[in-house]
Amino acid sequence: MDALRIDDVKYDVSDVFALPEGQRAELVDGDLYMMAPPRFRHQRILMALSSAIFEHIKNKKGDCVVLPAPFGVFLQEDDRNYVEPDISVICDRNKIKEDGCHGAPDWIIEIVSPTSRKMDCFIKLNSYRRAGVREYWIVDPETEKVRVYDLPAAEEADYTFADMVPVHIYEDLQIDMKEMDR
Repeated sequence: MDALRIDDVKYDVSDVFALPEGQRAELVDGDLYMMAPPRFRHQRILMALSSAIFEHIKNKKGDCVVLPAPFGVFLQEDDRNYVEPDISVICDRNKIKEDGCHGAPDWIIEIVSPTSRKMDCFIKLNSYRRAGVREYWIVDPETEKVRVYDLPAAEEADYTFADMVPVHIYEDLQIDMKEMDR
């Protein structure tokens, strides 16, 4: 997902939905960030991570739902924050509506692209923290690293694509990153 902040005007969700068909954008605190289509490696990692999480939830008969992008997340109870995380894991099904998730998902994963680094590593991190996201992963295919944030505990840890990465919201789940980029 590529992001580009377009100007100093403040926007709301209606501006995102008024974009021409096929054009995607995210909205953080009224700032509009345009998104470019993801690349092949990004999508391959997205599918592998989504599948691994989905299988874990299914096998454990869990209540959480894993939803890959494009799936809208209305982070705050306002019309100035709308994002499409690469992967959202939502455990409170009451937050899920036909138009997206209303409130913070429990776990969000963003897969960094060269132009989304600032957006994913700083802007979204702060926004997700304020909204109440419990766990946030930044997966970076370029550096082959994963930064994991346990947001309520204010802890973070770094892993590589050679590691087993523990999941905080599921004590019995570790993601084998070697399997995610094949």
